[in-house]
Amino acid sequence: MSASTAPPQEEASTPAPAPAPDTVPDPVPDPAPDPAPVPEKRRGADTRALTQVLFAQMKELTPGTPEHDRVRGALIEANLPLVRYAAARFRSRNEPMEDVVQVGTIGLINAIDRFDPDRGVQFPTFAMPTVVGEIKRYFRDNVRTVHVPRRLHELWVQVNSATEDLTTRFGRTPTTAEIAERLRIGEDEVLSCIEAGRSYHATSLEAAQEGDGLPGLLDRLGYEDPALDGVEHRDLVRHLLVQLPEREQRILLLRYYSNLTQSQISAELGVSQMHVSRLLARSFQRLRSANRIDA
Repeated sequence: MSASTAPPQEEASTPAPAPAPDTVPDPVPDPAPDPAPVPEKRRGADTRALTQVLFAQMKELTPGTPEHDRVRGALIEANLPLVRYAAARFRSRNEPMEDVVQVGTIGLINAIDRFDPDRGVQFPTFAMPTVVGEIKRYFRDNVRTVHVPRRLHELWVQVNSATEDLTTRFGRTPTTAEIAERLRIGEDEVLSCIEAGRSYHATSLEAAQEGDGLPGLLDRLGYEDPALDGVEHRDLVRHLLVQLPEREQRILLLRYYSNLTQSQISAELGVSQMHVSRLLARSFQRLRSANRIDA
């Protein structure tokens, strides 16, 4: 007799082994909060402090060396916001801002090369007139559509240069009298040069005037009087009539000013109508020969 087979017993479920400590995944770090925006005043103070440090370093270096060029490039990069600020003043000129910023950067480079930190002047105060002046020269030489007299054009360059120098010296915008004294010219000439320097584009006659609330120039221009031609003609006729005999003058006045017919003139003067016709023809011939314009 075969032994009865015992029913299979269910296998005890065994828990999965716990992972080793070195296999536990690292926790996902929380995203770093966005840095707080740097206040504009603090950013400007940091730029001025960095500029002072870089100028102090560049002063100890020999121009033309790689280290000098590196510090100079850092100065340019740090002060580019000054150029963008100056270029923003010329947005209304309808020129690409990239070109204006590039021109202003040339002025910034010139200011860096000329700046002396021992004079006690802040670099932005010194550089701003140079940057703005370079931009204005760009508009004057390349964008101007209104041409001014050559003398004013050349004198305006001197006025602009004197304005930059006096602004650096005084720490403020110079007066017209101070510029005139510096260049030894009259104040009227300085004002004319400043006005010429502002002339870049022709204004449409139909454009409304800014600030004064008045209509366009076209609406304020005088109209052409149709009687103007008659003034010239009457003066010519008066000049020719005095060269005729008195009787012929009277006949012409009766015919063309009083609008009388030849019959009425003949009755007025007591002569035949045929004689009046001959006198008129002779008068016309004399007038044509005496008229220098027709001749």
